[in-house]
Amino acid sequence: MYKSLTKIVLTGGPCGGKTSGLARISRELADKGYKVIVIPEAATAIKSAGIKIGEGEFDAYNFEEMIVKMQLFNEEMYKDYAQLLLSKDVIIVCDRGVTDVKAYVSEKQYKDLLEFFALNEVEVRDSYSAVFHLKTVADGKEEFYTCDNNMAREDTPEEARQQDLRTLNAWTGHPHLRVIDNSTGFDEKIDRLMAEIYSFLGLPIPIENERKYLINMPSAEQLLSKYKAVKSEIIQVYLIPQNENEEVRIRQRGQDGAYSYYLTKKIKKDDMSRYEIEEKISKEEYLGLLMNADTSKSIIRKNRYCFIYENQYFELDIYPFCKDKAILEIELTDENSEISIPADICVIKEVTNDDRFKNASIAENREILTDN
Repeated sequence: MYKSLTKIVLTGGPCGGKTSGLARISRELADKGYKVIVIPEAATAIKSAGIKIGEGEFDAYNFEEMIVKMQLFNEEMYKDYAQLLLSKDVIIVCDRGVTDVKAYVSEKQYKDLLEFFALNEVEVRDSYSAVFHLKTVADGKEEFYTCDNNMAREDTPEEARQQDLRTLNAWTGHPHLRVIDNSTGFDEKIDRLMAEIYSFLGLPIPIENERKYLINMPSAEQLLSKYKAVKSEIIQVYLIPQNENEEVRIRQRGQDGAYSYYLTKKIKKDDMSRYEIEEKISKEEYLGLLMNADTSKSIIRKNRYCFIYENQYFELDIYPFCKDKAILEIELTDENSEISIPADICVIKEVTNDDRFKNASIAENREILTDN
């Protein structure tokens, strides 16, 4: 059996660089000892087989249904293959995932598709360990946009930009979504993609660079409508640590009664960076680990609003016990990256280096938020 199995998604708008990214991922991760399995894009495979929307009674909904069926089959098939790889670190890289389908159908149609396949939206989305979104070059580098390198691509630049946005919105809410924009040349864009993947996999060490802000309480309605935020309910419990530099927590995260469970260990490196190891666990494992809860700390309950602004992925936490303040956070691979915060969000102060505003500290003293 494999030593470890990680499943990630490479997604994005048309002509975003996925083909180049997949080749680079396969080569570099193989050089680092991973067995890399790439699952091709289902839509391209289906179109290349000669299947066309509009022939007979075959419509767009049938096409997306076929994509889901193929994607699920391929993911399960290659997972079965990975089971036979003895002592291997395996990474499955999906050229788009099931959740991408949400960008091509209505909300009702997507729910109908999930119901047909007996799937849950949160569980499907979070079954992928990480999602890397490559922005279409039609957004910022339109002169490089072309349909010549993909026979299945027919979008105009404007259609590509709209499709890119719908795809990004479909994945918004995933615990580890990273956006790779067109702020640099193409080679540097793929370099940034690899830097994000290395950071996620911990090659050589997973380092978290985050910026955190205390803000006035925003309008939850505005976050959902204007910024298309995705709301998640989070319950976070801190466990008894092994040493003073280690923070261990378990987290239940989801929405509408469907949840995913995670175990996270953070080890402090310096004021700006921490080593982080996170793994998805089962509900049964989560319930078992509750026995190791640190009773000196309160359970953290919060509503998290994830949204995209200026190609940056923000997480905004609202705590039920605090009526007038919230916490805004963004994680960066490069701590020198310029940050653009929406004008609607009123920042009181940056609290990145203020240990009082860590969730672990809030678990010890809720008045930290209400008193500042």
